[in-house]
Amino acid sequence: MKTLFLGGMAVTMDKERRVLCADILVDGDCIASVRPHAEQLLPPEDAEVVDVRGKVVIPGLVQAHMHVTQALFRGLCDDLALMEWLRERTWPLEAAHTAESNAASARLAAMELIRSGTTSLIDMGTTQHEDAIFEVMAETGLRGLFGKCMMDEGEGLPAVMKEDTDACLKETERLIRRWHMAEHGRLRYAVAPRFVPSCSQRLLSSARDMARQNGLRLHTHASENLGEIRLVESLCHERNVLYLHRMGYTGRDVVLAHCIWLDEEEKRLLAETGTHVAHCPSSNLKLASGIAPVAELAALGAGVGIGLDGAHNHMDGLEEVRRASLLQKALTHDPKALPAMQALEMATLGGAAAMGQEEETGSLEEGRKADLVVLDMDMPHSLPACGRDIVQRVVYQATRENVLHTMVDGKFLYRDRVFLTLDEKKTLQEAEEQCALLMRRAGLCGDVSGIAEKNGKRAEPDF
Repeated sequence: MKTLFLGGMAVTMDKERRVLCADILVDGDCIASVRPHAEQLLPPEDAEVVDVRGKVVIPGLVQAHMHVTQALFRGLCDDLALMEWLRERTWPLEAAHTAESNAASARLAAMELIRSGTTSLIDMGTTQHEDAIFEVMAETGLRGLFGKCMMDEGEGLPAVMKEDTDACLKETERLIRRWHMAEHGRLRYAVAPRFVPSCSQRLLSSARDMARQNGLRLHTHASENLGEIRLVESLCHERNVLYLHRMGYTGRDVVLAHCIWLDEEEKRLLAETGTHVAHCPSSNLKLASGIAPVAELAALGAGVGIGLDGAHNHMDGLEEVRRASLLQKALTHDPKALPAMQALEMATLGGAAAMGQEEETGSLEEGRKADLVVLDMDMPHSLPACGRDIVQRVVYQATRENVLHTMVDGKFLYRDRVFLTLDEKKTLQEAEEQCALLMRRAGLCGDVSGIAEKNGKRAEPDF
């Protein structure tokens, strides 16, 4: 099937970073051509013409770090710091998941991602029911790397989530065989130990070896919070990123989420090894974790992508791009820090590189996958347009309200603001129903204070 997007203003993100009025021809799952718009150009006879004149076409956003398993937890995990947030709310809620509730959470997240212009993601599930997430992503049409969370130790971890190391590795092997390169390569596997405090040295080394033997990405968290840093130092007797480096968790096949609290040696190490950093602005603000120095890391040569993370109240990818830029300006007291084009690069090309798919997605170029988003910028919050820079308008003004169409692999997932791979009403109803059941299993009936006790002894935070 061929689709011709006629006359839109294309933000190509190609090597020249061209922005041009263009006709974009999609043939099957790939972009066949991007060429300057000509009024007399006759479309191929077998192509459907989609008139996008007056609209902006961008590459689909790539989320470099997410937990779609946490979408049902929104509003249940607020106003807490990281370790307390994990031990008292998030882990007990994850422990209460069933396959049905995990699927409902993933479907709700997918709906919001598609609606806000995300076409790809790198996701870490929980310890159980990972098949449910893959099944939902197969249905909804999103592209991504997915992997079960791996945890075999840790204070405050619910018993159901504290895995036997061998059983955890065996289940990961099964999931790789079942899902890696599924849906013609649209779904792939990333090996995902959660973070140093919840993984034994044996689990970390075995997960590393499994990933590299299978040519997969390693995806974990690092240096998100000062309490976490102190905990890692007490357990490993060295700083977090230095320990991860010694364990083989740096390099171009590694994605480290957050990376806020880094010393100069760690920054240099991430840059020299080409390790990818997933910057999660809203999550870092919500948990009061800090602001990752991603403009500095990028200048040093580290790869940087942007991610929405988990249960932090919204999954609007466009809003996250804006917030990433604004945070660097506040951090450095420099209004020119992380300008609009660089922020959009992180949200597209940076995420694609973190996925290991920079030659497949992240830009509007001939031969790339047809993952694209059409924005209607004729809305009160994104006007006036006269004389304005288009990239700046997209980064600083666009939200999910501007998204008109979302396409992945040459197929519309969202067209004229209507979902084509999801039943909106059913998805929202299922999310409410499954959330109520999950809350009951977690021991939460209108009072969040009882969750941790239901799942074991309440653990005090480390700071």
